[in-house]
Amino acid sequence: MATKPLVAVGQVTSTPDKERNFAACAGLVREAAQRGACLVFLPEGFDYIGCNPAQTLGLAEGLDGPLMGRYAELARDCGVWLSLGGFHERGRDWETTQRIYNCHVLLDSMGRRVAAYRKTHLCDVELEGRVSMKESSFTNAGPEIVAPVSTPAGKLGLSICYDVRFPELSLALQRAGAEILTYPSAFTVHTGSAHWEVLLRARAIENQCYVVAAAQTGQNHEQRTSYGHSLVVDPWGAVVAQCHEGPGLCYAEIDLEYLHRVRREIPVQSHRRHDLYGTIGLAP
Repeated sequence: MATKPLVAVGQVTSTPDKERNFAACAGLVREAAQRGACLVFLPEGFDYIGCNPAQTLGLAEGLDGPLMGRYAELARDCGVWLSLGGFHERGRDWETTQRIYNCHVLLDSMGRRVAAYRKTHLCDVELEGRVSMKESSFTNAGPEIVAPVSTPAGKLGLSICYDVRFPELSLALQRAGAEILTYPSAFTVHTGSAHWEVLLRARAIENQCYVVAAAQTGQNHEQRTSYGHSLVVDPWGAVVAQCHEGPGLCYAEIDLEYLHRVRREIPVQSHRRHDLYGTIGLAP
């Protein structure tokens, strides 16, 4: 019987201290590599989480900067692929816009950048007295969905955090061949306790995909605490791995034979009525 690929999902507590954050993430990557993982997932804001927009902008780097170079070297040294979700990227338009992108970077085991997805749905939410976020005040929305990438674990569809609330994106990735959907995240405690697991399980069930969600956890700074609960969901919707409190790792095997069995037994993709969707109320 063929060995099923093992993936590792990291959970960290990023702060504004980039050096400390790298040390923590690198430790998890090395631990996962020693356990035999072929692909390691890190959460949104793995590089840092700033205390305010000014600090967030000031700490940002380009994809060709020193921090991403260190992660490329880490991937090579450990011989693993890295899903680096939510890198604060100074893009080519930085000089003119003074705004960043929230970028999910995928590195192969040689440290080569094989994909970069820039978050298309920005988190602007206002929960009175509880949560206030306006990501669009300092972040540019990404211009496109990135095609799924073949990895040692399967075809990976890239998303970031708030994207999980938009099933249109995951359905598009699934139609393009995704077998694993990934949502590196930094959910708040208020939204995470209510919505985190149910959203991720829904995306797994409706797309008949594995879902991998690495998460921030604990107090990132005085104004922010993250929910944690990094997890992996299988194509049936079962949570097969999960972190709880504090930094750490969880592991899951990716069984693509099982995925295709689920799709054969309930062939929802072939039952979709694309000829009807989006036509309600339109004149014939």
